[in-house]
Amino acid sequence: MSTDPEMVLGTTRRYPERGGMPRKSPIDWDNVSAIAHRGIVTVQQLDQLGVPRQTVHARTGPGGPWTRLLPGIVLLSTGTPTPDQHHDAALRYAGPDAMLTGSAALRLQGLERAPEEQRRVRVLIPHSARRLSAGYVVLERTRRLPDPDVVRGFPVAPMVRALLDAARRLTELDPIRALLAEAVQRRLVSARALKAELEAGSGRGTRLPRIAVEEMLADVHSVAESHAYRLAKRSDLPRMSWNVRVLDSSGALLGIPDGWIDEVGLAWQIDSHAYHLSPASYAATVKRHSLLTAAGVVVVHTLPSQLTREPDAVLAQLRAAYDSARRRPRPPVTAVRTVA
Repeated sequence: MSTDPEMVLGTTRRYPERGGMPRKSPIDWDNVSAIAHRGIVTVQQLDQLGVPRQTVHARTGPGGPWTRLLPGIVLLSTGTPTPDQHHDAALRYAGPDAMLTGSAALRLQGLERAPEEQRRVRVLIPHSARRLSAGYVVLERTRRLPDPDVVRGFPVAPMVRALLDAARRLTELDPIRALLAEAVQRRLVSARALKAELEAGSGRGTRLPRIAVEEMLADVHSVAESHAYRLAKRSDLPRMSWNVRVLDSSGALLGIPDGWIDEVGLAWQIDSHAYHLSPASYAATVKRHSLLTAAGVVVVHTLPSQLTREPDAVLAQLRAAYDSARRRPRPPVTAVRTVA
């Protein structure tokens, strides 16, 4: 590939000005290349460097060497833009004080379960801004514009705001649970911070996120545990705590069961690789179950699929285990609640 700026960027040798009239002064293509961070430049910047609009139009037209990504935003190459180029173009289009939010921000921050949004990029802008959404860019005007974090050179909404901006667009509860649970389990946010953000922001689209956050405040940490939480709430069993730390008489950790009925020392574990962050964490969980059983704790194991397919059978198993646990002396263990 040629490194000649005129060949890379395109010049009037290939795309002459209308009427073939020569320009009064040559364009400094090196300057054009220098200001095009990630290959993105605005038409206004090209104007300032003396690139005529006719030249821009020619180079972004059929067969030209440039691509018009958004109104007033040009990619100085052809082909499929990278995600970073899409983000850069979106922010340039949105204007000053703009920041990425929703799934785009979450992916930059390393969240694996950030939902796909059909290649859309959501951007927060000040409420006073008058720019409209265009192309793949969805602009969201807000009176509560947060101070952005900077990730890989991009301004992004803080994790708690980006999470809920993404969650408000989802229409099913389980994907919302999975999204928020990953961030809470990885200690990127707390359930209390999510609740505070819900209370401070708009109520639009928050019904399902509020349910998920309510579960997390009860120390429910996964989609499977959420189903278990709802099932236990409608049972006649004593109140169940979630993800408590169970200690032996010396204070050593025995395990952290998903559900716990303290008065009889009964643990409920939802067994699935799919709802743990890694095989290593699952293996550690299995080891803890053995310690609980050896300490005299009654442990009930349930598959996630049973919670939705056989809820009555699961409740019957829990009741039977509870009756069995009640008939023997409570083991000398202590349950300590974790911090949401």
